[in-house]
Amino acid sequence: MHATLNLVLTLDQADNPEEQRNFAAKFLQIEVSRITGLRLRKRSLDARQQNIKVNLQFDVYWDEPLPESIQPQWNYPSVKAKPRVIIVGCGPAGMFAALRLIELGLKPVILERGKTVRDRRRDLAEIQRKGLVNPDSNYCFGEGGAGTYSDGKLYTRANKRGNIKKILETFVAHGAHPDIMVDAHPHIGSNKLPDVVVAMRESILGAGGEIHFESRVTEFLMDRNQHLRGVVLQNGQTLEGQAVILATGHSARDIFRLLHSHQILLESKSFALGVRIEHPQALIDEIQYHAKVRDPRLPPASYRLAVTLENKGIFSFCMCPGGFIIPAATEPGEVVVNGMSLSRRDSAFANSGLVVSVDESDLTPWLQEGPLAGIAYQKALEQRAFQIGGGHQKAPGQRVTDFMTGNISTDLPACSYKPGLTSAPIHELLPDVIVRKMRAGLHQFEKKMKGYLTAEAVMVGVESRTSSPVTIPRNSATLEHPTVAGLYPCGEGAGYAGGIVSAAMDGMNVAEAIARNCRS
Repeated sequence: MHATLNLVLTLDQADNPEEQRNFAAKFLQIEVSRITGLRLRKRSLDARQQNIKVNLQFDVYWDEPLPESIQPQWNYPSVKAKPRVIIVGCGPAGMFAALRLIELGLKPVILERGKTVRDRRRDLAEIQRKGLVNPDSNYCFGEGGAGTYSDGKLYTRANKRGNIKKILETFVAHGAHPDIMVDAHPHIGSNKLPDVVVAMRESILGAGGEIHFESRVTEFLMDRNQHLRGVVLQNGQTLEGQAVILATGHSARDIFRLLHSHQILLESKSFALGVRIEHPQALIDEIQYHAKVRDPRLPPASYRLAVTLENKGIFSFCMCPGGFIIPAATEPGEVVVNGMSLSRRDSAFANSGLVVSVDESDLTPWLQEGPLAGIAYQKALEQRAFQIGGGHQKAPGQRVTDFMTGNISTDLPACSYKPGLTSAPIHELLPDVIVRKMRAGLHQFEKKMKGYLTAEAVMVGVESRTSSPVTIPRNSATLEHPTVAGLYPCGEGAGYAGGIVSAAMDGMNVAEAIARNCRS
């Protein structure tokens, strides 16, 4: 017999398999000796009180053998001679779309403007050490997309959009640690995810799919009936297929401009903008775990903060415990910051986006840009951040307490941002409405996490790429663009996802829609 049980245990109890069996037996009202095994299904922490609890969900077996644990794996069919689907972008949306197309008997041809996940590293080093930005190979562009070298967090709230379990199993089948199947907030880490991405690439190629790197799309091939047949690359090569999946990510501004130049319908959408805020990890641990020293059995503490003031959301975003702030610009002459962490999350710093929602009312100076107004707004701030940072990807920095009072920091605390910081008035860099809301939000955050508003914390600007400021519309039933047949907007860049897992789900959904539409 077997049953699924939810147990709430102390750290000591959760760390002891015998205690787990004892609690399971007590719950089931059976003798401990009858239990043949426990298999963990879910694990999460509850640190809201002084006595931290661990929430564990087990499959408990008794009076029958514990079934053998089966490692997720896939054997993909050959699609070498099957009809082709062009996929622009090799991030999670594009890669998962490709794998799903293979399962459905279609051949994916992925076009990635950047380099392979390994070759990207040299360009990332150039950004960190010399402040040199390669517009086609950086933290946003290249195999695996933006998530590969910016943390690899797999948590999503989009539970109804697709098969999350299958996505996690796919990662495990390609080398991710099985813990991602049970952790409430799964995380692979930027040091581990590249190997997973390479294994996924090998699955796609092994099944007869194609992946072309350093292959930037510069033009669309459309017939007289507004049907998208394929694309043109920067080297003049043309590629055609049954459909084109546009999975280019939120920073492919040239693609948005190309769509706009063809008068293909785009829509402006709300997004969020602000800074990265970084604290000593030990301080966040102390606040969240109610202790001066973190128990080594506990992971580096994280947080999520949000408040709405006068219809504006102020919230933390993409929190990276034990992480680093990284330079995420995609063009020279701009400064953009993001966060990442390695699998062990053992940096001395904790950083998070601290952002304020932006809507059409904030875009008045750029309305002449039409649906690209949000891009113009972002870019103006990114270029200003570059100027006051002093070049070479040095970023504007300010102690949080000085931001609150409007003072320039005379010095700055230690920071994980390798290109370095320049003390600057972030309260003058950001628009007034953002500054006012951020200050009000920080007062509210201090009430929720006493000690959060401290001179030990530094703000680093700007965090401007939280999500796409543009939506590429699509039919809700067919997932095809409403005016351009054969065009399938997909993932975060198109406005339909907000992270690795939701982008992967959207890629799979679009692949299934194409398979249905091709058969009808």
